[in-house]
Amino acid sequence: MTAAYALLIEYDGTPFRGWQRQAGGPSVQEALETAAAKLARGTVTTTVAGRTDAGVHAEGQVVELRLEKDFPTEKIAAALNYHLRPHPIAVLRAAPAPPGWSPRFSAIRRLYRYRILNRPAPPALAVGQVWHVPQPLDAAAMAEGARALIGRHDFSSFRAAGCQAKSALRTLASLEVQRYGEMIVITAEARSFLYHQVRNIAGSLKLVGEGRWVPGHMAAVLAARDRRIAGPTAPATGLSLVSVLYRNELFGTLSPAEQEMRHEQEGGGSEIDEQHKDAGTPATECEPMLGKEPLQPEPVSAQCAEQGRHSPA
Repeated sequence: MTAAYALLIEYDGTPFRGWQRQAGGPSVQEALETAAAKLARGTVTTTVAGRTDAGVHAEGQVVELRLEKDFPTEKIAAALNYHLRPHPIAVLRAAPAPPGWSPRFSAIRRLYRYRILNRPAPPALAVGQVWHVPQPLDAAAMAEGARALIGRHDFSSFRAAGCQAKSALRTLASLEVQRYGEMIVITAEARSFLYHQVRNIAGSLKLVGEGRWVPGHMAAVLAARDRRIAGPTAPATGLSLVSVLYRNELFGTLSPAEQEMRHEQEGGGSEIDEQHKDAGTPATECEPMLGKEPLQPEPVSAQCAEQGRHSPA
């Protein structure tokens, strides 16, 4: 008998080459499946809400775990955490996976956060967790520029060359830029994202913050549908998958971020989604290429444009 569990996990992406198993380096998937294999003999499989790239973190990643043995849900999280040591991965909650549920295709919202440490001194405590930008940035100008990207658009200017999506059309439900002292936080919310979409947006907003672009230039970059004229790809270190939202609650209680997304989905903030649902689009259609990518613009190849090769934030 195969038992299916929904897991809510967090991890520090620094030592991993991403979520997905791959040759030549450790992955979050490999570490989790290895830990699960110590609980039960037989096949262990995992499916994830969004395959994060190398160096990208997660605070609210959702995983379906299938084992050939049934465990009480109140014990499986503790057992997995014991066998996950010393990897920087923690299972926060576990619940029975609903019939027909998919962590990827059943998701209706994802929330990503990108953090920029904006001060002359480099990070000491947040190494690997932020993008350090020493020159002053105008967060208000960045926020103004970000507003041009909210809604349903062709985001070709902000997708990576390795993106495998059939279409660059995406509905960005919200995009906010806020300063908290020395930290600038960019939050992006959508049902699905193109490969490197959030990091490419962050790299472009940095140019606005530096004053190299006026805020209105973000609209021109979006309209151009050309990756070559957008800003650089921001480093993976600043990006974190904060939460994934489903129509039915999986783990009993919602985090503050999930509560806010639920409120928007059910109330005032859901108009964009209702008018422009990404029909037929998987919850996370875009999957990452293997390994890390440089901090530089990535032109979309003709093959990508014609065939719609796609990948995540």
